[in-house]
Order: sequence, then structure tokens, then C-alpha cells
Amino acid sequence: MFKHILMPTDGSQHSERAVERGIQLAKLCGAKITGIHVIQDHRFIDAGDGWIDPVAGETLQLEGRSRAAAFLSFVKRTADASDVPCETVVATDNRPFDAIVDAANARGCDLIIMTSRSRKGLASVLIGSGSTRVLHRSSIPVLMFRAIMSSDHPEAPRNPAAQLDTLQT
Repeated sequence: MFKHILMPTDGSQHSERAVERGIQLAKLCGAKITGIHVIQDHRFIDAGDGWIDPVAGETLQLEGRSRAAAFLSFVKRTADASDVPCETVVATDNRPFDAIVDAANARGCDLIIMTSRSRKGLASVLIGSGSTRVLHRSSIPVLMFRAIMSSDHPEAPRNPAAQLDTLQT
């Protein structure tokens, strides 16, 4: 079935649940996985009056790499616990969806597994969804796990207030 699965992560609980489920699928298929986190390239951000200070840009870049390492360590630990071969990648791009699709193509992945957190209203029109952009740009299958689960789902919180708390994070 699948041989190499790409799993983007943003470090959120929703993303971690998608990684856990993706690793279960990889184990069933005998596939290897690659975890990826995309950090923004702060060197080209306009600071209003001019370009951002190069030192500040470098600091932001280092902080992004530190967060990426933490996010990807979860992927690596979870894969190791399930005996699934795993590599991790940190990409830098202002368009994360491009970096995800490019990484999948460059590494010969045959599936992308990620989470989808739906935006509502004006935010969905202005910002859009990164997962939707991956879906539309990718030439390989994309499996998306919804961040919001129905109340009758076996893993849904028993307390409706608990589900609202997870939506706000």
C-alpha cells in the first residue's frame, strides 16, 4: 500500500493526534515516515519602515528551529515507540504548503497525513487553510484528520466543555 508517509506537524495537540494515527497506519503498511515542520523565513519580512533587522531575523530563525526540534522530537519518539522508521526535516519557507508538497515530492513520499483546523468566516476567506492548499497542490494522496470530532465519536470528550477548551488552544 503506502511505503513512505510525510507528516507535517505544527506542534498542536491536533497535529500530535494526526501523527499518532499516521504512525499506526505506517506500522500497518510497513511504511517509513518523515516528520516535517516548516518555519517562516523571517529574513524577508517587511517591518514597516524598512527590512527587519538582520540580527532580529536570525534570532527569530533560531527560535523557530528550536520549536521545530521540539515538535519533531514528538514525531520521532512516537515512531520509535512503534518501531516505525522515521526521519525528520525542518524546512524554511513563507508558504508552508509549498514546502510540504516539495518535501513530499523530493523524498518520494506516496502519502501526506496532516490535520485540518477549519477557520470560519472572514479568516477562512483571507487566510485560507494550509491543509486545503496542500490538498489542492499535491499530486499524491493527502489524508486529513479533522481537529473537531463529532460528539458520537468514540474518542470524543465526554464533557462538551472539554471539547470547547481544546478548540480554543
